[in-house]
Amino acid sequence: MRTNQEQIKISAIVPTLNAAEMLAQLVAALREAVIVDEVVVVDGGSCDETVSLARGAGARVVEAARGRGTQLAAGAGAASGDWLLFLHADCCLEPGWEFAVSAFCGAPQADRHAGYFDFALDDPAPWARRLERIAAWRCRNLALPYGDQGLLIARRLYDTVGGFAPVPLMEDVDLVRRLGRRRLARIGARCIASARRYRQDGPWRRVSRNIFCLALYFAGLAPHRIARLYG
Repeated sequence: MRTNQEQIKISAIVPTLNAAEMLAQLVAALREAVIVDEVVVVDGGSCDETVSLARGAGARVVEAARGRGTQLAAGAGAASGDWLLFLHADCCLEPGWEFAVSAFCGAPQADRHAGYFDFALDDPAPWARRLERIAAWRCRNLALPYGDQGLLIARRLYDTVGGFAPVPLMEDVDLVRRLGRRRLARIGARCIASARRYRQDGPWRRVSRNIFCLALYFAGLAPHRIARLYG
């Protein structure tokens, strides 16, 4: 196993759309990480200060058509790293994540697996802990980590499975299903997501909507039609 973090160079890819509120903090933290070689922010047409904040924080900004799958695919295409770390703009990685990622990347045959972080929310409420336990159960029993948990994958494996599909929704589910259970593994650190949307929509209403959309996807409904229902 490699123990020198400087031997691991990662391209972090963050899709954005009017994400100025939390983006600068995430980019700054990634830029400070020894193992992150570059931060690529893929903007889908923001009308706030997202782009200027990203550049000011040291990220390389790429423009792409709006849609998370399209933006993630564009970011992967623009990135130069042998490892790709996909993160949502409204999240942060807990202290110590670099060591967990270094251990993951340095393990034997690491490039044959994609790693995901444990899901956490930045809210002390009991409902947030219950949602975290549900997410852990989903990953453990269904092998279905979501995009808000982050995804770390070797470029070679990413290209082998075809990368992110240019779809507006369910791009994360689509990719992890192509990866399959045997090629997914926990990294061993937490990705802390903003609970703002859960508070705004109502946590259980939002979860119910997510499950409904997921069921429609598994039933064969096209992602662009699900996106219209999702809002």
